[in-house]
Amino acid sequence: MSSTRFIAKQIYLIFSIGLILSSCHNNKKVDVSNIKVDVKIDRFDHDFDAMHTKPMATQAAYLQNKYGTFYPDFIQRILQAGSTKDTAYFATLRKVFAGKAYTDLKHDVDATFPNMNKPEADLTEAFKYVKYYYPQKRLPKVYAYISGFQAQTSIGDGYFAIGIDLFLGANSRFYPSLTDAFPHYLSKWFTPDNIAPRVVEGMAREDMFPENDADKSLLNKMIYNGKIMYFMDKVLPDMADSTKIRYTTQQLQWCHDFEGKIWGYFLEENLLYETDYPKIQKYLTEAPFTPGLGERNESAPKLAVWTGWQIVRKYMDKHPDVTLQQLMIDKDAQKILNESAYHPK
Repeated sequence: MSSTRFIAKQIYLIFSIGLILSSCHNNKKVDVSNIKVDVKIDRFDHDFDAMHTKPMATQAAYLQNKYGTFYPDFIQRILQAGSTKDTAYFATLRKVFAGKAYTDLKHDVDATFPNMNKPEADLTEAFKYVKYYYPQKRLPKVYAYISGFQAQTSIGDGYFAIGIDLFLGANSRFYPSLTDAFPHYLSKWFTPDNIAPRVVEGMAREDMFPENDADKSLLNKMIYNGKIMYFMDKVLPDMADSTKIRYTTQQLQWCHDFEGKIWGYFLEENLLYETDYPKIQKYLTEAPFTPGLGERNESAPKLAVWTGWQIVRKYMDKHPDVTLQQLMIDKDAQKILNESAYHPK
């Protein structure tokens, strides 16, 4: 069931939060007005839907030609309908199209996204910054599709696909029944405004700067995540910090209020060089809060990600001669920490 060119870039679940809060970081914007980028999001969901109104084999050939490797990836990975090398999977597609679940979901997707004008404008601007810093970067084709609540985004050979059924808005009628996969603290952020940051983050993590599996320590993971967040600073210069890191305004304020105590906790608990993932996982992954920190469960989650972000920002502020490209390829987490002189009070 695997597509050979898809294996290295597995479907990447990206959870989204979208609240506005002005950045406290001084982030100088560069001029990208002369960079020619025009993002068009192809509606795979519409072309796929045509399979039940047009001859299925003819439309399948059209989809294969238009969407390349994404079509077999979608059939095999998302629908798990089998190989596209024969037509046996058509029977599964007919069942999908005949079901009320598909009809209801398509109705809400079309109502929420009659067009993709706003995401296209947001991604056009973001991709201009990507091209400014990485002129040789080959930008992916961008597709919108219905994932069946499997993934917000998926990345593969030359494409980045957006599962728009996971961006229907906080009050979507579907999300309350998905709490096992997407608890409310996640699904409440599944909004259209979060498409651009999740695409940028997915490109950074899964395509441009994949994490080295050998980097096991919390410090390495802290600095890696900090660099991803700093990349988002540069590519999404007008976006609120809360949206980039997926915090509420209260969680972001909590981090600022207790920055020194957070750092002191990592040091006192000897966590920086810890490599046992079960011990450090709660400081890196999505959650409603960080257990053991803060009163009344008011602490922010992913505190290692936020702290790494502040370290990298401090490092770059102290080293204005270091370019974004140099930062992103620098693998020396200890050096970045030392030269950041990060000592929050």
